[in-house]
Amino acid sequence: MSANPKRSPTIGLVAVALALCGAGLAFAQDLPVTKVSLFSSGVGYFEHRGTVKGDATISLPFSTAEVDDALKSLVIWDLATSSGAALNGGAASGGAVGSPSVSYPSLEALDEALRGLRIDLTGSPKVVDLIARLRGAELAVEAPEKIVGRIVSVELRGTGKDGAGRPTVVLLTASGVRAIALDDMASFRFTDPGIAGDFDRALSLILGARDADRRVLDVRLPGTTTREAALGYIVASPVWKVSYRLDLSGDKPWLQGWAIVDNPSQSDWKDVTLTLVSGRPVSFIQRLYAPLRLSRPTLALSIAGTAEARTFDSGYGGAADLAMEQEEYAPSASMSGMGAPAPAPSMAKRAEFPSKSAPLPLSASSVETTVAKTAGDQFEFTVKKPVTLGSRRSAMLPLVAGAMTAEKVSIWTAGSGSKNPMLGVRLTNSLGMKLPAGPITVFDGGTYAGDALIEFLPEKDKRLLVYGQDLSVTGDDSRSSSVETVGVSVSKGVMIFSRRTTYTRSYDFRNASATARKILVEHPIASGAELLAPASFEEKTASLYRFLLPLPAGGQAKLEVKERSPSQERIALSSLSSDSFLYYASSSEIPAKVRDALKKAIDLRKKVDDAKKALADLASRKSELSTDQSRIRQNLDAVGRDSSQGKQYLTRLMDSEAEIDATTTRIADARKASQDAQAAYDSYLGNLSLEG
Repeated sequence: MSANPKRSPTIGLVAVALALCGAGLAFAQDLPVTKVSLFSSGVGYFEHRGTVKGDATISLPFSTAEVDDALKSLVIWDLATSSGAALNGGAASGGAVGSPSVSYPSLEALDEALRGLRIDLTGSPKVVDLIARLRGAELAVEAPEKIVGRIVSVELRGTGKDGAGRPTVVLLTASGVRAIALDDMASFRFTDPGIAGDFDRALSLILGARDADRRVLDVRLPGTTTREAALGYIVASPVWKVSYRLDLSGDKPWLQGWAIVDNPSQSDWKDVTLTLVSGRPVSFIQRLYAPLRLSRPTLALSIAGTAEARTFDSGYGGAADLAMEQEEYAPSASMSGMGAPAPAPSMAKRAEFPSKSAPLPLSASSVETTVAKTAGDQFEFTVKKPVTLGSRRSAMLPLVAGAMTAEKVSIWTAGSGSKNPMLGVRLTNSLGMKLPAGPITVFDGGTYAGDALIEFLPEKDKRLLVYGQDLSVTGDDSRSSSVETVGVSVSKGVMIFSRRTTYTRSYDFRNASATARKILVEHPIASGAELLAPASFEEKTASLYRFLLPLPAGGQAKLEVKERSPSQERIALSSLSSDSFLYYASSSEIPAKVRDALKKAIDLRKKVDDAKKALADLASRKSELSTDQSRIRQNLDAVGRDSSQGKQYLTRLMDSEAEIDATTTRIADARKASQDAQAAYDSYLGNLSLEG
């Protein structure tokens, strides 16, 4: 559909509804679907193309849910332009007569539409409710005589057969007020033509709501001649799916992929160009179809004032670029030298079937695959021949086929809880195209071997597949760890132990089959640890290592993985007790110079403890003296100061006072000594820095 660059057609991008305009009659014509592109993001691009005559109208049927996408993406190509260039770059065939336009029925809720009429049928009212809602309107009743009057009210009067009141319409007539029971009326009608017309329109709206999910967009293409035109749009569509078959038999594993597509539309696809696109584009729905009404706030009148000026900073990205390294895969000799991907077998070769007793290889099947190519960051597959698919039908179409680079492995995942590894394949995408995600049916030895799943696989990327359990191989693993102190240092009163923990995990396997195996061990990476053994790994992900271990037929094999993780323990020396000091000062894991420094700290700590004890003893003695003084004063008061015993108590009181004064002085000296000892201890620890 490429246009002549010198005479390009006018392309009308229709994103909003335009009213039909212009004079003359537009003839309804049909444009068949000629191109379909299905995306893995859940949308499809549909293109109609054909010949139109004169002033044409193309009717496009959609479901209500599809109209938003259609209005957002509809594109129109029409030759009735000033340039008059053909879509294929040919000669002009028409003159400019106007612009394309689109019209469609408005989406409005039924109740909202009914409320806009003079007769209210919202909520499925009964006849009595309907008449009561039109109080004041003129009603013509046959009961059986003809009575014409204005509705006053609807009341319950008398008693009916069921014992309840009878609904009665009260009318104001020319001869006075009349009451007519509803079940006595043979018929009634509203004499106001406007009400009668709205009654008919309301019933039509209710009837039309039964087909509410069908919407037709009428695209008008003004013109006077016969010309070529096309329409394209994107609507939601079932995601196209992929299923693969992988044949591991022989030296060249063969991959075959099939695309599963659905046509849920109301139109048949007849000889359409079908393209299947794999990728993840941004896709969303914008509500363009439903009328949008916004509530507006009421603001106080502003007589004067100016708006505040604002500026905006430009945005920028702050993330560093990540370098992605992709490793080329060297195929194993176990698959008989699968280097470059093998070309697809010719049709003649595929026709040469093996004998009936021999298994049929997948590569012998005759399928014509799609044409694959990169489309920006996406990848598209175009079916070589036109596709015909009826409305609401599905189909499975050949997608890819070719020899793959692959290696059989048995995969053991630590912590899986199973004693048997999984049968698997290490697959490398050597087809030269990106492969979408999908299920894989695996065949081996000419028979079904199991099912596997694969995520999106870029070109030359490697991926593991598992399709069964290897019951011939049993495995077990055990774990242990050891801690080693590699250094002790002191920095500003903090003792730092530098340690390293070695984690060891041993994997033991036994092969009971007569065929050698390759065990791919998936080992979880210990956080912050370095790998000590083995010296290298086969692969590494963010959370695990993969190690390849040969396992002989009928034999055993063992893999030991060691990781080392450093750690530190920090201890504030000022918080240590005397017993803890003694423990560390005599520990063999502490270097000699650090032990000597700790011994000196112990001596200083002893001086602090002694000074505190002396201060406490003096304080206790002063308290005893004060208590004794209180007792002497009580006795002195009891015997009197002038008695011989009173004079003795007085002498003792004076001696006690003198001792309290002396003790107070000694306490002050002891407190200073304690503070000095503590300061010396703290200063020593705070300034202590040693490398172990």
